[in-house]
Amino acid sequence: MNRYKPIGIFDSGVGGLTVVREVLNLLPEEDIVYLGDTARVPYGIRSPETVTRYAIENTEFLLSLGIKALVVACNTVSAIGLEELQKRVDIPVLGVLKPGARAAAARTRNRRVGVIGTETTILSSSYQRAINEIDPEIKVYGLACPLFVPLVEEGWTDGEVVKAIVSRYLEGLRHRDIDTLVLGCTHYPLLKGPIAEVCGEGVTLIDSAVETAATLKDVLLTEGLLRDDENSLSKRLFFVTDAPERFRRIGERFLGERIDQIEKVVIPYHEHEII
Repeated sequence: MNRYKPIGIFDSGVGGLTVVREVLNLLPEEDIVYLGDTARVPYGIRSPETVTRYAIENTEFLLSLGIKALVVACNTVSAIGLEELQKRVDIPVLGVLKPGARAAAARTRNRRVGVIGTETTILSSSYQRAINEIDPEIKVYGLACPLFVPLVEEGWTDGEVVKAIVSRYLEGLRHRDIDTLVLGCTHYPLLKGPIAEVCGEGVTLIDSAVETAATLKDVLLTEGLLRDDENSLSKRLFFVTDAPERFRRIGERFLGERIDQIEKVVIPYHEHEII
């Protein structure tokens, strides 16, 4: 039956594993198929047309594996390519942007929200539009933080150097009197500690990975796709388009557990091209 099929999740690299982690925390019985497009990372500096093409190719690969729902665990694709994917497939497709936007709109008290993410995500103003569709009175301030991704991928998630970089980036937002900050990139949850320290207790951090997992559960329940055998052992399949050993080394920090098997695949995918 459809509810026993896996959930497909893709990202440009390892960052989407923060979404996988939250999905497994909330839905531990579900099977997961993950694709990290490590050969073409980063997406945040690509044109919208290129990002959309990559997203379509990744989706076609995951569909070939018989998934029941698709999670776009990439803020850049969620910002500029999600609607195109939703038009092309007949399974539920959700991104990380709208769940984060809804949570921010619900939790802000002074209607002043900050969003941090890649250059493409911020320049698209997609978070601003999504939040203002809910409440036009909310002021949304976007800020690109391009150094955060390499910091996280190198394992630099705490310490004085990291705090100094975080503080330098967020200095402008602190003067905006925001009370809510959206972590608009799947790498950023690993920097929650220094970000929270720099922002102070008066700022609520919105982790889009957590919000996306909750939205996914609601969608699966509504569509009759929620797996109902609570005692089943979840299966996880991991695919990358390049550098599987680097993905394993970094990805285990994101996922919080061992990654035992990774397969390399060519995208655009053609049958028998897993190598």
